[in-house]
Amino acid sequence: MKKIAITLVLFTILIVLLLNQNFKDIQISKYETIEEVKENNAIKEGWIPAILPESAFEIVESHELDTQILYGSFKYKEKDEEKFIKNLISSSASDEILTWGNFLFKVDKKENIVKFKNRSNLTSKQTL
Repeated sequence: MKKIAITLVLFTILIVLLLNQNFKDIQISKYETIEEVKENNAIKEGWIPAILPESAFEIVESHELDTQILYGSFKYKEKDEEKFIKNLISSSASDEILTWGNFLFKVDKKENIVKFKNRSNLTSKQTL
């Protein structure tokens, strides 16, 4: 009986450890407009870059609470493209990755979509 109780306790501990490693605490937020982003303090929290163009819409960000790694994207109207890109700095020889503050950006000018992520936790295996 004692062996069964010890086995059950060890089995339970093993299951808890496996679940904690495999299920990360990820938060995903979606906003239709930049006004919603501001109302939810996502810029103040550091989840959304403050440089978003006023026409930004379909804004999505996801971040892992434990590691603070975050990814996001948004669409924008073409009228804001030049002003937005003018504030970004090229960070690669190909000019594909742009930076502003603690964020990296990849701009798709054909589709008017921007992908972003935070720079502080970037590893060589992670991409935009």
